[in-house]
Amino acid sequence: MGPVLFSPRWKEELVGSLGGKSFVIEFSMGSANHAYLPERERWEASAPDWAKPLWEKVKADLESWCEGQKIPLTVDANSWVSFDPS
Repeated sequence: MGPVLFSPRWKEELVGSLGGKSFVIEFSMGSANHAYLPERERWEASAPDWAKPLWEKVKADLESWCEGQKIPLTVDANSWVSFDPS
């Protein structure tokens, strides 16, 4: 399994893609970009079966991506995530 690929898109969203599946997390844009990942419990509560075990991988890959982009990352209980319905 390769890395999770991240791509910002309009409406302040960050799309994560892995193995033909995708999810969207909050990504504030403007004078300072900022990524928000929900805590593991929130992720697992809303994740489909394919995504439930991937929180650690997503977090690690997102930390690496954010570091490379010089964008802060916050793991937060109030952050949201949505998943590709397929």
